[in-house]
Amino acid sequence: MKSPICIHWLPVLGCLLLLAGPVGAIERQAIEVSQAALGNAVGNVSLLTATGQPVELHDYFGKPIAVSLIFTACVHSCSVTTRHLSRVVQIARDALGEDSFHFLTVGFDYPVDTPEAMRQYARRHGALDRHWEFLAPDDPDGLQQLIADLGFLYQPSPRGYDHTVQVSIIDPDGHVYRQVYGEIFATPLLVEPMKDLVLGRPSPDDGLLTRVGNRIRLFCTVYDAKADRYYFDYSLFVGILIGALVLGWVTIWLGLEVNRRRRVA
Repeated sequence: MKSPICIHWLPVLGCLLLLAGPVGAIERQAIEVSQAALGNAVGNVSLLTATGQPVELHDYFGKPIAVSLIFTACVHSCSVTTRHLSRVVQIARDALGEDSFHFLTVGFDYPVDTPEAMRQYARRHGALDRHWEFLAPDDPDGLQQLIADLGFLYQPSPRGYDHTVQVSIIDPDGHVYRQVYGEIFATPLLVEPMKDLVLGRPSPDDGLLTRVGNRIRLFCTVYDAKADRYYFDYSLFVGILIGALVLGWVTIWLGLEVNRRRRVA
């Protein structure tokens, strides 16, 4: 059976490692640790933007957040993942809105992953999304707490570090909501949980029309696997509208019929 997780423990092609032998044991441990982090409240941590400005992780709360942990000297797994994410993030933006969620790539190799290193890394991998932040660690203790909160495993190796390849999705309240594994993964694995958080969980500030509109978008925004994109399926909206009209007509008819029979009786 192939594993759903890619761990950069061996120089393999892609992310398909068999769950057998020592490598399988490592993978099982990584999955257990990662999945055990679901529901964790993510603590605050001091970080630096790619321009050296101090920020805190909690500054990004209030919207869904996707976090990818990398080290900038990585020439294989992190690079493949980041290039793949640059496409998936844009698909998610097109489907959910430019400002609908935050995407953060955080360097975990302190103190090597400086703001300058993160800036060069982003430029090297063509990450152009203006809401995609590349952040350097500023507080090593806080960084280790973030790593623990996200269920991320890593250890030194001749290639730098061997580590779990995952994107952690954090809900607007700061809890780990979903883990997405692998260097290359199917687009809906990231976009669907983001869609649920963006459109399926109304904000207290949302008015009735916004809530209704988001529910319609939630059910009518569908994935086209052949084109690898999301689009708004108007036929679903029309079907919902027709169904609502029919239900309303039937309700009115039943009410009139009940009143007629009462008058006859």
